[in-house]
Amino acid sequence: MFSFFKKKKPVETVAEQDLSPAQPEVATGTAAETEAISSPNTETPAAPSAVAPEVLPSTPEPAKAAEQYIETDPARLEPVAQPQEKPKLSWTERLKLGLAKTRDKLGKSLASVFGGGQIDEDLYDELETVLLTADMGVDATQHLLKDVRERVSLKGLKDPQELKGALKDSLVELIEPLQVPLNVDGHKPFILMVAGVNGAGKTTSIGKLAKYFQSQGKSVLLAAGDTFRAAAREQLVVWGERNGVHVIAQESGDAAAVAFDAVNSAKARGIDVVIVDTAGRLPTQLHLMEEIKKVKRVVQKADPTGPHEVLLVLDANTGQNALAQTKSFDDALGLTGLVLTKLDGTAKGGVIAAIAKNRPVPLRFIGVGETIDDLRPFNAREYINALFE
Repeated sequence: MFSFFKKKKPVETVAEQDLSPAQPEVATGTAAETEAISSPNTETPAAPSAVAPEVLPSTPEPAKAAEQYIETDPARLEPVAQPQEKPKLSWTERLKLGLAKTRDKLGKSLASVFGGGQIDEDLYDELETVLLTADMGVDATQHLLKDVRERVSLKGLKDPQELKGALKDSLVELIEPLQVPLNVDGHKPFILMVAGVNGAGKTTSIGKLAKYFQSQGKSVLLAAGDTFRAAAREQLVVWGERNGVHVIAQESGDAAAVAFDAVNSAKARGIDVVIVDTAGRLPTQLHLMEEIKKVKRVVQKADPTGPHEVLLVLDANTGQNALAQTKSFDDALGLTGLVLTKLDGTAKGGVIAAIAKNRPVPLRFIGVGETIDDLRPFNAREYINALFE
């Protein structure tokens, strides 16, 4: 009986070595994952019932326990850290899920408006309040109310539920001009310059865009031109490693120099798409806005036809401020497209209507989640259906 305890004693030392700081990833997993790694399928003799409780748990053999930890590669731990796999949702399902907050807020309000009664001025007043609280803005709201009134009069609608269909059609008609897919086949390399304020999701969107273009069979090169924000270069390098994309970066130097080198490198390598990250800034920071203008001029020196696309990344959580950013960056750079991110985290998805009415820059992509596939081309009809259904 005592010889049994002597055999188990050395294992404690091995377990301590295995859980040393050199392997932090193993200690940070879930309890189930840690147990799966640290407890191989070996049979352990049952302990006698007289043994004290603290020595009852079975302990893996030293050699096999060490082997499990040595084989653990940090690069392979990332899938383990993910939640349990769920059935993959279609884009339509993910869009509906991502717009849940906006839909719930808008839907509950519209339900009270279209719940009964008749189409009268009181109903229109309630509808105006609902559209304003959905962050559609004054101009877009007035446009929609006028258009809905005309549809009601033209079709002789009487039922408030029919008015809901008229509003849906009016919204699609308003935002549909923003639905202009991005085509990168006209130039090689196609130079895409990305701007946005800090925190909008600019660098993350660049990583997702790289994956999107790769899925279309395009080769991609990234330029880490955000030399202003701490760790921005490292963040883009990580995205490049995830996608297997080369990243042009400098330890120090201005964004314009990085962009210039990236364009020339893409020409030499025969790359299809170059995505140039730029420093996040507020439109009120005039000296920084001048710097981003410089990046555009330097890109044009490297390729007189570029940049072929100037994208602005917007955070949907900012509501009407997204419209103000669009106006400022468009005046400074001449925007050719927008990316609206974080629609899954806000009830302010109606800002798309405000942009369509006041500054109709094409909305190339929308983001409704954290995964790399949750950034997709904008489709007006799909968007409105996801809001109302």
